[in-house]
Formats: sequence, C-alpha cells, structure tokens
Amino acid sequence: MKKSTQILIVFLILLGFSCGPESSETIDYTALSDEERLTIAQELARNTIMVDGHVDLPYRMKVGGFTLQREILDVSERTEGGNFDYPRSKEGGLDAPFMSIYIPARYQEMGGAKALADSLILMTKRLADTWPDKFGMAYSPEDIQANFEAGKISLPMGMENGAPIGDDLDNLAYFHERGIRYITLTHGKDNLIGDSSYDTTYIHGGLSEFGVEVVKEMNRLGIMVDISHVSDDTFYDVMEVSQVPVIASHSSARHFTPGFERNMGDEMIQRLAENGGVIMINFGGSFVDQDFREGNDAVREHIVNWLAENQLSRNDPEAQEYISEYVAANNPFPSVQKVADHFDHIMAMVGIDHLGFGSDFDGVGDTLPTGLKDVSMYPNLIAELLKRGYSKEDIEKVCYKNLFRVWQAVEEYAANAG
Repeated sequence: MKKSTQILIVFLILLGFSCGPESSETIDYTALSDEERLTIAQELARNTIMVDGHVDLPYRMKVGGFTLQREILDVSERTEGGNFDYPRSKEGGLDAPFMSIYIPARYQEMGGAKALADSLILMTKRLADTWPDKFGMAYSPEDIQANFEAGKISLPMGMENGAPIGDDLDNLAYFHERGIRYITLTHGKDNLIGDSSYDTTYIHGGLSEFGVEVVKEMNRLGIMVDISHVSDDTFYDVMEVSQVPVIASHSSARHFTPGFERNMGDEMIQRLAENGGVIMINFGGSFVDQDFREGNDAVREHIVNWLAENQLSRNDPEAQEYISEYVAANNPFPSVQKVADHFDHIMAMVGIDHLGFGSDFDGVGDTLPTGLKDVSMYPNLIAELLKRGYSKEDIEKVCYKNLFRVWQAVEEYAANAG
C-alpha cells in the first residue's frame, strides 16, 4: 500500500473517532497494518482519560534525594532514568497515575510508617504546587475529568501497605482526609491487618480481627480496598467482608506464573469479578512471563558476581553495556504481546469490565517488557489489544471506565453509610 493511501485511511479512521463511537466502532482494527493501528492507538490514548493503578514515583523521589525544601527530581521535564515524567506521560497519553505512597515492610518493625506516609504525601502534593500548569491533585473521578479537560496530569494517591494505620482505626479517616483513595492492605510481610503473599508465616490465616474492622471502615469512609500483595486467604476474607467492589491495583494472572502467589489465580479473578472489582495488570517482567521470572534470578546473581570481580558499579558505562548485552543474550525481556496475553486470559474468563492498567512503573526496576519501558509506551499495548480484536469501547473501559465505576460505587456506599 502506498504511503499516501495509508495516510488517507488513518485520517478517515481518526475522523471516525471525532464523530463519536458509532462511526469508529464500525472499523475492523484487525485488518489494519501495525503502523496504522499504532497511529490509532496513539490518538485514542491522547483523547481518552487513562488511569494507571500504580506508579512508584513518590518513593523514587525519596530515594533520589527529593526534599520538601529542594526539588532534586524535576519530573516536569524529561528525566534521566526512571519510567515517569510529564513529557513522557503526555506522549503516552497517561492522565491519572495513582501515586503509590509506598511503605516498605521494615517500617512495621522499626517504626515510622505513618511519618513516611505523611512525607510521601507531601512530596506528591508539592509536585502539583510547584508545577500547577502540569499537575493537579485528584481525589475523585470528577477531579480527574476536570484536570484532563485542563490538560493536566492528575495525581490521585493510593497507599501501598496499611502499616501506617498501626492499630488505630482513626488513622483511616486521617489518611482519607490527606487524600488517600485506596490502601493496599499489606506489602512484603504480614502486618496487623492481614497476611501477605510474600510472607510465609501466615500469622492470621487471612484477615486479622482488626483487619476485618479496617475493611469495614474503609468501606464506610470511601477508601477503595486494594488486594494486591495479600495472601490468598486474606483475599477471600476481604471478599466476604467488603460491601463494595475492590481492586487489585497492580497484579497479573497467576495462570502465566504458576506458584507466584503475588499474582491472582483464576478462581480469585472470577471472585473479584463477581464482586464487581477490577484487576489492573502489572507490566513487570516477573509478573507476566514465567521464563523471564525464572531466568531473572540467575542473571542477577551472575551480574552481582561480575560487578564484584571487575570492581565496577551498575552506573559505570562499562557495566551498563555489559549488563545490557548479557541480559539480551541470556534472559531476553518479555514482549508487549506477553502483557496482552494476560488481558486475553482474563477477558475470556470474566469479560472486559474487570480489567485495567496497573503498570508498577518506577517499582519493578529493569524488568519491564520491550515496548513498555516507560509511560510513553502505552500506545504499544493499546495497538496490540486492537490487533487482537478489542474495540474502542473496550479500550476506554480498560483505560478508565472500569476503575471509575468501582471508585464511584465506593463513594456512593460511603455517602449512604453516613
């Protein structure tokens, strides 16, 4: 096909987008070329609100030396390293990354979890205060809509690990007032709320008695319950307790990673869907590809030994070149297609209404798939989904409608709970 003909076809398709869903839905995206689909995906990403359930920018800022007095990491401009900044978000069509207020499990033992959460919340709000033309805080779907119309990237917040709650239910209202709109109940270890998928002690056998009250209070206040990171028993307990749909903010399908409890099993996904919830797919290589997961451990061990033998750090140019070549040769990164496989598997089981994006950008290191290395690359995944027969309406549901539905249901329940 001549280039001029391709351009005409794409123009007509884009005209269909602007004329409403009726005209665009008549298009057979599977019949287009890869180039045409990518152009459509880019346009769709730019014109559709896109929510990502989990981006670890706040902790990346902390590790990078960000303070409230001095901005070390200027994400209003393109940054070196990391997966998120404003220019790349605009390129990829990302409008509302949930900022992860991540609390490492060690703070449960050493103390300071609540203070760390407060500092990360302040850092996030500082972004909106420092660059109000580019970023805006968001505490509801309506806030995200308003920011989208103003051309701003929304910064909703979710707290990863319920440890800052301590043993005091009143802290839930405190963090809701601070802007937290979901809480991932656990992280790497069991806590006072319940058992973690990464721990082996299973001290509660699921939710603790206190954890049951936490879930009820989150329902009452209008905080979404996030079951990423919890053990299977904790998940099923949450399903029994919660009166509203829940989310998995950054999990994938265990079908592709047998034995990896951090991902969700098929029965769990079906139960989540019965509850009306949403699983937001994690892009990390170890979450989407069992071969990569198994090979990654061996590669990491080799690289650590090689760096020690050569007295180099990962930041040395020589080391970076070696690591890149060694990984490519010994454990190639997964592809965008591998991520799309998770969407297909879940779609076949429970339908499109229970899927979303939960990349875990800035939280999974250098394991991201080829073609999904940062927030500029969502259109690559959207194009792959279009290639597999997903419709424009399907993409809109994945981008924001499914999550908005859950969020609004949680808000409505809280409003009626008084």
